[in-house]
Amino acid sequence: MAIAIFVIICIAYFITSRSEPTVNYITSPVTKNNIEKTVLADGTISAFKQVSVGAQVSGQIKKLYVELGDEIKQGDMIAEIDDLKQSNDLKQSEASLNSLEAQREAKKARLINYQLTYDRQHKLVSKGVGIQSDLDTAKAELDAIKADIAALNADIVKAQVAVDTAKVNLGYTKIRSPIDGVIVAIPVDEGQTVNSVQSAPTIVKVAQLDKMTIEAQISEADVVNVKKGMPVYFTILGQPNRRFDGLTLRAIEPAPDSINTETTLSSSSSTTKSAIYYNGLFDVDNPDHILRISMTAQVYIVLSEAKDVLTIPSQAVQKKLSNNKAIVYLLNKNKEIEEHEVILGIDNNINVEIKSGIKEGDIVVVSSTNGASIGNNARSPRIRF
Repeated sequence: MAIAIFVIICIAYFITSRSEPTVNYITSPVTKNNIEKTVLADGTISAFKQVSVGAQVSGQIKKLYVELGDEIKQGDMIAEIDDLKQSNDLKQSEASLNSLEAQREAKKARLINYQLTYDRQHKLVSKGVGIQSDLDTAKAELDAIKADIAALNADIVKAQVAVDTAKVNLGYTKIRSPIDGVIVAIPVDEGQTVNSVQSAPTIVKVAQLDKMTIEAQISEADVVNVKKGMPVYFTILGQPNRRFDGLTLRAIEPAPDSINTETTLSSSSSTTKSAIYYNGLFDVDNPDHILRISMTAQVYIVLSEAKDVLTIPSQAVQKKLSNNKAIVYLLNKNKEIEEHEVILGIDNNINVEIKSGIKEGDIVVVSSTNGASIGNNARSPRIRF
C-alpha cells in the first residue's frame, strides 16, 4: 500500500513539474550613470573662412610667389600676371588725357581774346559808334568757345576715368591675399594664360584653418527635434576615441542643399524622392590644425542629458503607462519577481533614466532566456541559477 502511494506521489510530482517549466531570466542591476539622448549625423569639416583668389584681368601668369601649405598674411603677394597690355593701356589713357587738357588750355587762351573782343564791341555799341553785327559776331564766337571748353571738360572727365580704370587694371596684375590664412589649392601653373572675360579664373584658394566649421547632415525625421544652441560633440576617423566637445549648434539651414539645383518643373514632376537632409552648422577651434578640410565627422547633437541618475536597460521596461509611468519587474531577495511602477526620464533606447519607484542596487528583470512571458510568471515562477 505504501509503495502504491509513493508511486502516485512521484507521478503527480512529475506531471506538476512538467506543467511548470523552469524559466531563466536575464537581469541587470539598477546603477547610477550619466545618460543622454542624441541625434546622430554625418558631418563634413570645412574651413571657417575660405576665399578663392582670382584674376580680374587676362594674361599670362609671369610668377607664382606661394606654394601649397604656405601661411600668408593679408596683402602678401600671391602671383603676378604679365602687365604689358595693362601698362600700354595706361600710357594711352594718360596720353589722351594730356591731349585733352592741352586743347582746353588753348581754348581758354582763345576765350580770353573772345571775351576782350566782345567787351570792346559792347562798349562801342553802347556809345552809338559801333556796329551791332560786329557785336553779334563777337557774342557768337564767345559762346562757341565756352561750349567747346565745356565739351572738353566732359571729355577730360571721361579720360580721367579711363586713366583710373587703367591704373586699377594694372594693379590687378599684382594678385595679393585678401585674408590671413593658408594656401590650400593652386589650380594654375606659372606660364599659364588666364582669361577673365567669361569668369574670374581662380589662382589660389586661401583658408583660415585656426577655426573649422562642421556641416552635419540632419535627417528630416530628426531635424524637427533639433534647435539652435543645443550642445554638440563629434569624433573623427583618425582619432575615434577623442571627443571634441563643449560645442554649440550655431545654425540650422532652412532648406536642404538640393534647393540650389531644383527646378519647379522637375520637383513637381518627380515620382521618386530621395532622403532629405538639413545642414546643422557649428564651429570648433583648431589651433594645432589637426582637423582638415573635407574630413568626415561623426556628430552627436544632444537633445537632453542627465548626470549621476538611476538607469536601467530600456528593454527592462515591460509596459509603459501614461504620464511617463511604466512597469518593471524586480527580483527580490527570495528570488521572486515583483511588479513595480516607476517614473521614467530620458530614454535613448539603450538605457532609460528612472526618477522614482526603485533604488540603486535593485535587480531588474530584462527578459527571459527561453522566450517565456515574464508577466505570466511574475507571481510564482520557478527560477534556476
